[in-house]
Amino acid sequence: MKRLWSPWRMTYIENSKEDGCIFCNLPAKKDGPENLIVQRGKLAYVILNRYPYTSGHVMVVPFMHKPNLEELDAATRAEMIELTSRATTVLSAVYKTIAFNIGANIGEAAGAGVKEHVHIHIVPRWVGDTNFMSSLGETRVLPELLEDTWKRLSEGFQN
Repeated sequence: MKRLWSPWRMTYIENSKEDGCIFCNLPAKKDGPENLIVQRGKLAYVILNRYPYTSGHVMVVPFMHKPNLEELDAATRAEMIELTSRATTVLSAVYKTIAFNIGANIGEAAGAGVKEHVHIHIVPRWVGDTNFMSSLGETRVLPELLEDTWKRLSEGFQN
């Protein structure tokens, strides 16, 4: 099947890679639409996915730079699960989410985009959220800008 052009794909391809790990670099920046962090814990944080599958697609990322869960300490793993649970609560309140896909792509063979820094994806789901564009056009259509999603979820985590 021929892939259709998408401005998001071009943005992803044309963006120059920054030095070091993106998940280590972003927490050094002030929280806002630029770094997309919506909540910080002591050992991990919640960040919007810059190339989301659906509106509200977030990731829980440990501050500790490790490629897999077993190399993290127990406290970090526990906080990641607590932040995952909190994120589903916030997403349900803000987006009226009715279901979630939660998972981690650990390692290159599993499809990890950032294979050197483990993270958990939380993808909000609704009945009928797959349509012609995503099924046949291999393109996602999102109803709001990432900046708007960041604002809504940041406010949701504060409540």
